Amino acid sequence: MIKNLGIGTGRRKTAVARVFVRDGSGKIVVNGKELNQYFTLTEHAMMVRQPLMVTASENKYDILINVYGGGPNGQAGACRHGLARALCQVDHTNYAALRANGYLTRDPRMVERKKYGQAGARRRFQFSKR
Repeated sequence: MIKNLGIGTGRRKTAVARVFVRDGSGKIVVNGKELNQYFTLTEHAMMVRQPLMVTASENKYDILINVYGGGPNGQAGACRHGLARALCQVDHTNYAALRANGYLTRDPRMVERKKYGQAGARRRFQFSKR
């Protein structure tokens, strides 16, 4: 049986990611697919890898990520947040570097709700003078 070294939950917008860190060779699997297959844009794949680069542990661990909800941008952010939390669990010396880069902070920005009497969150219905 493979032992998990660290588990982290990451959130961004409406996306939630559960991240499992194990000893390995640097393989990242997201929802059963290779990282570059799941996140087709290189920006999203780079975003997920950022905590590993900061802590200099790119080829130390195998990472398994289950992510759901939201879109690709939110999911990539949730994966980054969860991975940073999991890396803190694995080795607490990573905490300072991850905190300094802002990877441990949950991004509070959410979609503003639509209000009644309006076309959207801020957009009003067209005004007619006559």
